[in-house]
Amino acid sequence: MVQRKILFLGETYRADAITWIKGLRELGSFEVITWELKTPSNGLLNRFSRILEYATAWRKIRKIARLEKPDMVIAERTTSYGFLAALSGIKPAAIAQQGISDLWPENSLLYPLKRMIQSFAFHNVDLIHAWGPAMTVSMKKNKVDMSKVMVLPKGIDLTKFTFAKNQSQPKIHAIVTRSLLPEYRHSTIIKAFGLLQQQQIPFELTIVGDGPMKEKLQRLTQNLDIHKNVHFVGRISNESLPKLLAKANFYISMPITEGVSSSLFEAMAVGCYPIVSDIPGNQSWISHRENGQLVTVDQKEILAQEIIWALKNEEFRKQVVAKNRKFVEEKANYTHNMKQISERYHQMINHHQNQ
Repeated sequence: MVQRKILFLGETYRADAITWIKGLRELGSFEVITWELKTPSNGLLNRFSRILEYATAWRKIRKIARLEKPDMVIAERTTSYGFLAALSGIKPAAIAQQGISDLWPENSLLYPLKRMIQSFAFHNVDLIHAWGPAMTVSMKKNKVDMSKVMVLPKGIDLTKFTFAKNQSQPKIHAIVTRSLLPEYRHSTIIKAFGLLQQQQIPFELTIVGDGPMKEKLQRLTQNLDIHKNVHFVGRISNESLPKLLAKANFYISMPITEGVSSSLFEAMAVGCYPIVSDIPGNQSWISHRENGQLVTVDQKEILAQEIIWALKNEEFRKQVVAKNRKFVEEKANYTHNMKQISERYHQMINHHQNQ
């Protein structure tokens, strides 16, 4: 296969970006060069500086295109880097919608502008990735040409996330692997475990990741007197994550907005029983009390009840985790999916160059 060059626009530290780039290099024979905004997004002054940098970014990207001559451009998030990919002048162009709509937060003053930016990106690129079926809803509302939408998750490396039979542990060993941001509702999870403590149900809760909510969440565990059972391990490498997941028998995730969560696939692959929020991104993969459990957003009492129900139904959990492993092997195999994505890119490049 002829090696082609791809320009990737997006934050390269993110796990999703790492998987995407790694797959294209290893399985698609692509050379990948990257570009991302340099200004951090935290803090009011930084956000203002980042907007200024973003406003002139298209010129820098076009300069890179002249120097590097990439065969294709790809980008994450339709309302930011995806828009820049559409403006870059590089063809073909592929962008990925990260969330259910990418228009977040909904109460943002910039919401109307983001909507226009997204619409421009949708209609001026050659391929749009929807990492799951739920993400196509907003595309259809935007009257996107669905023939250029590819519904396929990047998948996870199943040689690293191997199956561990861990459902016979006598107590709850739960894990959360989402960034410590308000929209992931770690506080709801911690409060639910506070209710379990009141019922004298033993547990260990491991929280992986970092973010602005960390100190507040740590104080909450102190206030609920469960701090000895809740372990904040911070941000860890993707190589260390499978070992931590293998020690857990429950995976908990309560976001209020979601695209397609690789962390859910990782937990399912390893054999953690999933209890997640009842939102479209999770509904695409989890059916309530069939292969996991769905819990109404922000309902700590219901979450506590569902954890107790799952704890009492050990045989059911054993059947579910075995079934979930097979599901991930069929639907979210990184090697298979990234080869398919890479083949699509090569076809697009060849088609464009032959025009």
